[in-house]
Amino acid sequence: MLKVNVARKKQSFLQGTIILTAAMFLVKVIGALYKIPLSGILGPVGNSYFSVAYAVYAPLEALSTAGLPIAISKLVSENMEKKRFIDVRNIHKVSIPIFLFTGIVGTLAMLFISPIYCNNFCESPQAKYAVWAMAPTVFFVCLMSIYRGYYQGLRNMLPTAISEVIEAISKFSLGLAISYAVVHYGMNEYEKKSTVFGNYYPSIESAKNAILAVAAAGAILGVTIGALCSFLFLLISHKLKGDGITAEELSIKQEQSSNREILKKLVFTALPIGLGAIIMNFSTLVDASLVLLRLNSIMDNNGSVLLNQYGDLISNSVIQSGKTHNYLHGCFGYATTIMMLIPALTQVFGISALPSVSEAWTSRNFVKIKQNIETVLKITMLVTIPAGLGLVVLSHPITNFIYGGRLTQSEIQITAGVLNILGFAAIFTSTSTPICSMLQAIGRVDLPVKILSVGVIIKILVNYVLVGIPEINIQGAGTGTLVCYAFVTAISLYMLCKETKVIPNFKVVFVKPLLSGICSSIAAYASYGLLSHVLSSKISTLSAVGIAVLVYIVALFAFRAITIDDIKMIPGMEKFLKILEKRHNIG
Repeated sequence: MLKVNVARKKQSFLQGTIILTAAMFLVKVIGALYKIPLSGILGPVGNSYFSVAYAVYAPLEALSTAGLPIAISKLVSENMEKKRFIDVRNIHKVSIPIFLFTGIVGTLAMLFISPIYCNNFCESPQAKYAVWAMAPTVFFVCLMSIYRGYYQGLRNMLPTAISEVIEAISKFSLGLAISYAVVHYGMNEYEKKSTVFGNYYPSIESAKNAILAVAAAGAILGVTIGALCSFLFLLISHKLKGDGITAEELSIKQEQSSNREILKKLVFTALPIGLGAIIMNFSTLVDASLVLLRLNSIMDNNGSVLLNQYGDLISNSVIQSGKTHNYLHGCFGYATTIMMLIPALTQVFGISALPSVSEAWTSRNFVKIKQNIETVLKITMLVTIPAGLGLVVLSHPITNFIYGGRLTQSEIQITAGVLNILGFAAIFTSTSTPICSMLQAIGRVDLPVKILSVGVIIKILVNYVLVGIPEINIQGAGTGTLVCYAFVTAISLYMLCKETKVIPNFKVVFVKPLLSGICSSIAAYASYGLLSHVLSSKISTLSAVGIAVLVYIVALFAFRAITIDDIKMIPGMEKFLKILEKRHNIG
């Protein structure tokens, strides 16, 4: 197929952020539309199987990609700044066999590891079907990474954004359809024959557990097919449109590295970045098994103490089936799903910031470096602080709004209790990601992995101790996440300032967004408390969020947290800027 290069689309940090944020918003809306009905189909036990599959997948996917997408993005942006276009092309070519090999190895590892892990390390043998269904995703994600990292380095975020939307739509439509069909077919068979997929089950509870295991695998299969569709889009798009590098640019006399030199740079750049990703994702795997094992141990030794914390919130059928640990872990998964909406947005900031900061660092433009760092930090805080505090003060209303009608009120109440802690954790989890991306952009790819390693150790220790206390149980997992990422954020920010010699304006970047966020959270809490007496819970929640947003915007201008330079960076805001300047509402 003939590849035709179209004009190269190079976006500024803000433009790239807007594109990826818009795509991420759409992806998260689709994800909510996927997870909410899926929660009703699977229930807490099935959701636990679903979460275990992701816990096994995450470190293997990180091991397979091993930081290469970020390394590709960084090296491409540096070589584009130096006008070394041949090397840019060669970076792409060299990365292909690496990703093919690691994708195959990662998929095979997931297939072989799943029975051992599910049977021996997390007391969830039926989760292995979901893990098997997830295994090919590792391979397809590796193939996607070849193109996403490359285009991000070219500062063209459109291919990544479109591929993410395609992946989400495919996952939504196919995952729900398959999981629903499995449950529908399985229950019909049991009602007629007392069997599920040909196997006899003596009780409805045992039959449901068998069905949910396969239904979770069906939902995961939708994820795998979504990854395949996303890769096919990127491949076809690259074949049709190319990368925008022209023949004239390639013909310019320029320094050229050998494939061996490029491979060496990729490996040495990717290795510490990948180690950081592997460590954090491995901690997810450890957490999943640790939390399940500790909860199961409590039920064996101090079950009555744990159950007294929840009263009638955990049904007798769950307790008698021996799935209390899966039930609580599933509720933790629901809360984590809501919390992770915020880090997903700030991950976009990190992706957009890396090539911009990398180019400025390569040219040693310290004015631009300071501007980029402050812009990334400020945008991050403007999003994370009000969102995190909002999850804290509206934990129950938001959980009920998202899962109401899909989960029982008992499940909603347990989930909301976890989310109350994870709301604070979301602020630090979301802030650490772009800061670590900027450390990688300035060449200190070793620092994030060192800091994250210590953070993971802290998290594991806190989780082990707190989850094992019957009176705390699953709440301890949320506390471990909070302590871990508070540490990672503080140390990463300190090291970024030290390495770049840039001291951000803390008053503008942190204090003013915090004051505005506090005002908005107070407004959200008070307005929901008043409105819930006269309106339904869901309408009150929507209204409270709307009021909080308005109060937040007013507070931002009242505290002068928005500056003229911030407005100027947004396309098409000139007229709005003139109005604000006349009224002296911006600094």
